Amino acid sequence: MPTEEENKSSFRRYLEEVFNQGNLEVADEIFDRYVSHQPDGSTLERSPEDVKRFVGEFRSAFPDLRISADDQIADGDKVVTRVALRGTHRGMFRGTAPTGRQVEINGITIFRFSSEGKVVESWDSYDQFRVMRQSIEQELRMARSIQQASLPKEVPKLEGWQISPFYQPAREVGGDFYDFHLLSEGRLGLVVGDATGKGIPAALVMSTTCGMLQLAAQALDSSSPGEILERVNEALLAR
Repeated sequence: MPTEEENKSSFRRYLEEVFNQGNLEVADEIFDRYVSHQPDGSTLERSPEDVKRFVGEFRSAFPDLRISADDQIADGDKVVTRVALRGTHRGMFRGTAPTGRQVEINGITIFRFSSEGKVVESWDSYDQFRVMRQSIEQELRMARSIQQASLPKEVPKLEGWQISPFYQPAREVGGDFYDFHLLSEGRLGLVVGDATGKGIPAALVMSTTCGMLQLAAQALDSSSPGEILERVNEALLAR
């Protein structure tokens, strides 16, 4: 029967040799077929091969991955460890696109060891939402840049008028937009709109709409605003 210190040592070996060094074959020495308790209360039967895939997924997404055991407590055949994973997000991670940013994922893992010293049961909880949040923030930054690039850089000068536009989205990224169109005979067209939704999709719809309105206003210079909008809506609907 392994001692508590031996079980703690096996856990640290898993972190250092399997995770940090990428020596996946060591998983065969530490794990047996085991029951993995999921955060939602369900259970899965796992094997050393599943451990290798799990570690490989992390090391692929975070090539410079380092994991440390910040605290360890052993009680009988169980070892509780508070861990921190640190690395640069450079690959896909569970559907989340790489952000190129340094991340830290904290978690707690419990291993139960058999009389032969191998893991036969596990519980873990990791803050994987931190990576997802960073990916969302990256998407919002991109959407904001598209949005700002679509707004007019200059305000047209019109005799007798002073135009002072103000734009502030209600959330991080809005689909609202405005634009100016110089028409013939000294006329000025002003368009204000709101694209349904937020984020990159709304920013792209906004950018496309602004471009189409510009072309339509030039091509249909003598038409009424209603006719121009009708033509643009027909084209947008088809897309």
